[in-house]
Amino acid sequence: MAVIALKCPAIEVAVVDVSRPRIDAWNSDRLPVLEPGLDAVVRACRGRNLSFSADVDRHVADADIVFVSVNTPTKARGLGAGRAADLAYWETAARVVAAASRPGKNKIVVEKSAVPVRTAEAMERILLAHSGGGGGATFQVLSNPEFFSEGTAMRDLLCPDRVLIGGRDTGAGRSAVRALRDVYKHWVPEDRIVTTSLCSAELSKLAANALLAQRVSSVNAISALCEATGADVSDVARAVGRDDRFGDGFLDAGVGFGGSSFLKDVLRLAYACECNGLPEAADYWRQVVAVNEYQKSRFVRRVVSSMFNTVAGKKVVVLGFAFKKGVGDTRESPAVEVCRGLLGDRAHVSVYDPAVSEKQIRRDAAAKAKAGQQQVRVARDAYEATEGAHGLCVLTDWDEFRTLDYRRIFDGMQRPAFVFDGRGVVDVGKLREIGFVVYSVGKPLDPWLKGLPAVA
Repeated sequence: MAVIALKCPAIEVAVVDVSRPRIDAWNSDRLPVLEPGLDAVVRACRGRNLSFSADVDRHVADADIVFVSVNTPTKARGLGAGRAADLAYWETAARVVAAASRPGKNKIVVEKSAVPVRTAEAMERILLAHSGGGGGATFQVLSNPEFFSEGTAMRDLLCPDRVLIGGRDTGAGRSAVRALRDVYKHWVPEDRIVTTSLCSAELSKLAANALLAQRVSSVNAISALCEATGADVSDVARAVGRDDRFGDGFLDAGVGFGGSSFLKDVLRLAYACECNGLPEAADYWRQVVAVNEYQKSRFVRRVVSSMFNTVAGKKVVVLGFAFKKGVGDTRESPAVEVCRGLLGDRAHVSVYDPAVSEKQIRRDAAAKAKAGQQQVRVARDAYEATEGAHGLCVLTDWDEFRTLDYRRIFDGMQRPAFVFDGRGVVDVGKLREIGFVVYSVGKPLDPWLKGLPAVA
C-alpha cells in the first residue's frame, strides 16, 4: 500500500486494522516492521495520500477497492491441523467488508493474502449473502497475490518480475481487472501485468513458493552427499546454476528454509492434493518439508557429534536468530529449531542477532524448550556472545558476520574452538588457519572431523 501511495499520488490509500496499538505504531517514528526502504516511503507519503487508521468501517465504506491482507496461519487443531489454512481472520474481514459497504455502491475486493485455491469463490458467497441480491452493494472479487520477499520487498514491489491479477471472465470481472491493472500501470510495464482466472492466480502463489522451497530442499539434500564424498556444494551449485534450464537462484545450501511463507504454502499445496484424491502428489510435496526438517536436525547432530558427542554444560553460541538477513522475523527460523536441539542436549546457548529483540529471542526459546529461558543468554554483540564459548553456530547470513574479527573471537574461546557455518558465511580456509575446527554445510570436512561419525 505504501508503494501504491508513492507511485499513484492521485489515489488515496488508507491502511486499516482493528488493533489500535498496531495503527499507532504505523503512525509513529518507529515502524513495527523492519524492511529496508519502507521507512522512507512511509514518511514521504504519510499525511499526503497514505493514512493509517483504526476506523475500519468508515474507510471500507468509502473505498472503491479493498485489499484484504489479513494473516492466514496454519490451523493448529481440528480438520487439517498442521496443513490447512486457518481462514478465521479472512472470513471476519470478508464479513466486515460486506457489512460496511453501502447499498448501491460497486466495490472491488482484492485477495492479497496467500490462500487456498477457490477461496475467492467462498468470499463471493459471503459478500453475495450480505448484499441480498437486491439493492445492496455489488462486489467483484480479484486475486492479486504478492511475490515479494522479506528484506527485498521494496525493490521487488518497485521493479516486479510480474504482477498477477486473477478475475472472472465476465463483463464485470474484466472491468474490475482493468481497474486494478490501471493502478499498477502507473509504474509497472504492461507486459509484466499477467491476468488469469481466479483459481489460477490463487494456485500460482502456492506453486511459486512450493517450487522455490523444493529447490532449497534439493540442494540441501545434495549438501549431505557432498560432505560424505568430499565434494563442495558451492561448486556443484555453480555448475548446475550455469545451465539455463535451471538458473542459479535458491541453490545456496544451508541449515534449512524459514519464514512465514514456504512451509505453510508447501503444506497447503500438499493438503489440497490430499483433499482432491491425489495422495502421491501430496506425499511428494510433504517430502520437501521432510528434507527441510532433516537438514535442521542433521546440523544439530553434526554439532553434537563433533564436540565429543555431547554439548551438555558447554557454551554454544548462535549468531543470527532471524530466518534471513535484513529482517527481524523469526517465524519458522531454522535458528529456533537448532536452539531447541542444543537445549535438549543441555547446552548453554548464547544468542546474538542485530535485528531480533531479546524479548523475541527469549519467547521463541521458551516456547521450544523446557527451562529455555534459564538456559539461553542474549548478548549485545558477537564478541560478548562468544567469550568463553566452546563452539559457535552461524545461522543467519548477516553481512556483519562475514567481517567479524575471528582472531579476537578465537582468542576468547575454549580449545578446541568450533565453528559450525549453516549459511556459507565464513571464509573456511582463513578460519582454519587461525586454528578453528570448521564445519560448513556441504563443504569438504575439516580434517579434525574426518573419521568421526556424522551423527551423535
